[in-house]
Amino acid sequence: MAGGHEAFELGDVILQSGDVLRDAKLAYKTYGTLNDAGDNVVVLPTFYTGTHQRNECYFGPGRALDPARHFIVGVNLFGNAVSSSPSNTAAPQDGPRFPRTTFHDNVACQHRLLTEHLGIERIALVTGWSMAACQSFQWAAQFPDMVDAILPFCGSARTAPHNVVFLEGVKAALTADGDWNGGDYLAHPVRGLKAFGRVYAGWAFSQTWYREGTYRELGYETYEDLLLDWEADHVNGWDPNNLLHKIWTWQQGDISNNDRYGGDFKAALGAIKAKAIVMPASTDLYFPPEDNAIEVAQMPNAELRVFDTTWGHCVASGLSHPPFHDFFDQAVRDLLEG
Repeated sequence: MAGGHEAFELGDVILQSGDVLRDAKLAYKTYGTLNDAGDNVVVLPTFYTGTHQRNECYFGPGRALDPARHFIVGVNLFGNAVSSSPSNTAAPQDGPRFPRTTFHDNVACQHRLLTEHLGIERIALVTGWSMAACQSFQWAAQFPDMVDAILPFCGSARTAPHNVVFLEGVKAALTADGDWNGGDYLAHPVRGLKAFGRVYAGWAFSQTWYREGTYRELGYETYEDLLLDWEADHVNGWDPNNLLHKIWTWQQGDISNNDRYGGDFKAALGAIKAKAIVMPASTDLYFPPEDNAIEVAQMPNAELRVFDTTWGHCVASGLSHPPFHDFFDQAVRDLLEG
């Protein structure tokens, strides 16, 4: 699924839940070189169905993020089949028995990778899409003295109730398959994965995007062609236990849900020292701009910068909508170059 990466051996990790993730591994890839001052580090966590490879669309030669100038660390989320996941962990923590991990757990382990293994003391920028945006907020609240700037796009500091409900819908579609068997399936739950993909597609883009037939820009003649492609992608590309593990992580998202802040969300937002540009898509059905506006109002050095689009949440997926990348690059320059 993803190649050219390295694995940082974490050993046994005590999670927020108190459970122990045995022999944990964090997969990552670096691009560029750490400069002598150590001040050119950019951290790119991964999103829901993402790997470090799929994050490569956000940087490159001549871009605002450029390995010729920046030391970019692409780090994989637990459960994405590259880092420790239900699909690649040995018994007794295989499949549905894989311990549940939070964004806090992920960022704590990412911090160990950067400090213990890569010798990094400061981060110039943490940025990313969707669940990676959630981790950007998490980094700034969990390690406020280490992060200089964040640029979360199409994500939030706390998963909203409506977002949780959306995820319950796709989860229910998958687990209703008669072959599911609590995750210990003997036959691949094809029907459930197809249903998962179809339900998800209704949330990924906006109503206007479908009404105007913008799916044709992605090569689909009809929206049914898109749905069939999404079915196939989920059947062939994703382990169902991995999908459900990351849904749980997403649903628990809350930068204040830890001993440091004790559930005080306002205090957690107020403790963020990093300069921030929070960048929602105007028609995102998961992470609407209204939720980000509430968060930005509680952050001491943050700007809400909405990208106006009909593409919904998937405006940032790959290079499918180039105007978004122009908007993103400008925000990166504003944060890193002042």
